[in-house]
Amino acid sequence: MSRQANRGTESKKMNSELFTLTYGALVTQLCKDYENDEEVNKQLDKMGYNIGVRLIEDFLARSSVGRCHDFRETADVIAKVAFKMYLGITPSVTNWSPAGDEFSLILESNPLVDFVELPDNHSNLVYSNLLCGVLRGALEMVQMAVDVRFAQDTLRGDNVTEIRMKFIKRIEENLPVGDD
Repeated sequence: MSRQANRGTESKKMNSELFTLTYGALVTQLCKDYENDEEVNKQLDKMGYNIGVRLIEDFLARSSVGRCHDFRETADVIAKVAFKMYLGITPSVTNWSPAGDEFSLILESNPLVDFVELPDNHSNLVYSNLLCGVLRGALEMVQMAVDVRFAQDTLRGDNVTEIRMKFIKRIEENLPVGDD
């Protein structure tokens, strides 16, 4: 029985490492395909957005999470459910703005950056920018427009990885005339 449990843990670790290495290969290819880091950052965000748009359906089906009533509740669901479900980590939610429309997700460890060192010639690369796009795309599908960016990154020598999220507006559903 314990050997089966051990195999499950080994399998998850292997899947995580495979994902990390595959993501690294993707970023490497983008760096070769585009001339500058800003363009690579845009592509990572765009890819993440497209993933988030599709991932939200899986998340809602698997998590049984209902509609969030405010941005604070949304932040908790992102940190405690979504990050745990898909990346196996639970970032802390902190640094709320006085208006309650902006917060930080602090990642003590970022699984995307295992085995990674940024070369000196890519000082403007936001290696994990895919995560910003995923969050933006997923929240847009539940009628929330947000701005998401990296404020700190361990790859750049910071102590933690900080993702800053700002609520922009609630997106109104535009139903075609006659569809109520």
